[in-house]
Amino acid sequence: MNADPEVMRHFPAVLSRAQSDEMVERLRAGLSARGWGLWALERLDTGDMVGFTGLAVPRFEAHFTPAVEIGWRLSRPGWGQGFATEAARAALDVAFGEVGLAEVVSFTTAGNSRSRAVMARLGMTHDADDDFDHPGVAIGDPLRRHVLYRLGGPSRGG
Repeated sequence: MNADPEVMRHFPAVLSRAQSDEMVERLRAGLSARGWGLWALERLDTGDMVGFTGLAVPRFEAHFTPAVEIGWRLSRPGWGQGFATEAARAALDVAFGEVGLAEVVSFTTAGNSRSRAVMARLGMTHDADDDFDHPGVAIGDPLRRHVLYRLGGPSRGG
């Protein structure tokens, strides 16, 4: 999945096997340390892994950090079937229920219409004033500009 140029179209580069393995180890460490993170996404009917989804802490500084991000990445066979939205809703339940977050964010390149559609279906809102240049993407790279979406959790008042 991480080596597929179409899947990685909105990222600076595809990942090698070693880079993908390193990412998996980083994700495992985060899960172990926090008890939440990014989880493998499997089809219920076949058990096939089609990607990952869940919660992550951005590893860069920006005007909205510190924050917890909801994210997903699916292999092409998982596209267009509602898996990202369904799994992200479950991750939001964890974020606002078990973890007790007040807000989650999500971000992507401005041109990533598929991910932006998932963010909208989740009820996340976009304010152009929040958009930013991703510090992990080279200056001049057309993928540098990112859009930021936000979603507040249920009120804890009473």
